[in-house]
Amino acid sequence: MNTLELLELLEDNARLTPEEIAVMLHVDTGEVRRAIQELEQNKTILKYMTLVNWEKAGEEKVSALIEVRITPQRDVGFDAVARRISRFPEVRSVRLMSGAYDLAVFIEGRTMREVSHFVATRLATIEGVISTTTHFVLKTYKQDGVIVGDGEEDRRLMVTP
Repeated sequence: MNTLELLELLEDNARLTPEEIAVMLHVDTGEVRRAIQELEQNKTILKYMTLVNWEKAGEEKVSALIEVRITPQRDVGFDAVARRISRFPEVRSVRLMSGAYDLAVFIEGRTMREVSHFVATRLATIEGVISTTTHFVLKTYKQDGVIVGDGEEDRRLMVTP
């Protein structure tokens, strides 16, 4: 069985059953179950997720991208600060970047004030953080490969008698 094909199927739709995957990959269901269990145990599969359109669900959330410049530490570089930032529950993602800043930190909160407070009191005060720049997300058009909202309906002309 091709493990990469299995991973791509699960990444696209985590709700696929081992039976469905077995049919798609032309292999035995038991083989799929064993492969998935092994991939979970060795941390290749980290989590199964559902992508939710919170606006449509009636829940207001504020997302922001925080550009963070940090001083690398001897022997660990950026890793120690990045791991510390990763532990905050508001933080959805932390990535080491090339370019004008070092880390891209994606956070989520209930309000802009809550996000601003987090940046000012918790993130910017971490030893090794030189500066932060906050970019609030105004609207999401596509997330994790999925177009958010159905823009096709908006393009149709209204038909009147």
